[in-house]
Amino acid sequence: MLNYNEIKPGVAVIVEGEPYVCTWNNIMQKQQRRPVNQTKLRHLIRGNSIEYSFQQSDKLNEAEIEQHQAIFIYAKNGEWFFHDVKDKSKRFSLTDEMMGERGKFLKGNTEVMTEAFEGKIFNVKLPIKVELKVTEAPPDVRGNTAQGGSKIVTLETGATMNVPMFIKEGDVLRINTETGEYVERA
Repeated sequence: MLNYNEIKPGVAVIVEGEPYVCTWNNIMQKQQRRPVNQTKLRHLIRGNSIEYSFQQSDKLNEAEIEQHQAIFIYAKNGEWFFHDVKDKSKRFSLTDEMMGERGKFLKGNTEVMTEAFEGKIFNVKLPIKVELKVTEAPPDVRGNTAQGGSKIVTLETGATMNVPMFIKEGDVLRINTETGEYVERA
């Protein structure tokens, strides 16, 4: 059981039978009133956000989030296929909506962490940095490079990104999956 003041960003709770994770909180007290914990909560499965105020007398259950390691196999026709790290016969798939933009940095045999609530997978955590090979890069263009100059290249997963001018076809790049930005040449 959690008290009202233990609900802070990153804590998962059950509110009215639904799982939420706190994204923001503020404990405030108006004159001669009991303190209130104002929070913004994001639904773990649907992804929508609500604002909720917890009173001093509220007791909440923490949401049990299961984490499992999995290996990405391939993507086809809007489905992303994975298997369990220990048992390759335990396969499962996720939809394009669940993977979102992060999926463009996944290549075969990448290890990921899945998060589930009551057996339903709601999130896939990628490694923070991945290394991908450049398959297409336009030639360097001379001109205004006073601000550093950049160009758009295509990676082995089909994703495109903005990189510095010196990157050539065949280079292996290190990319931050959280921000989706180029970090360095590997």
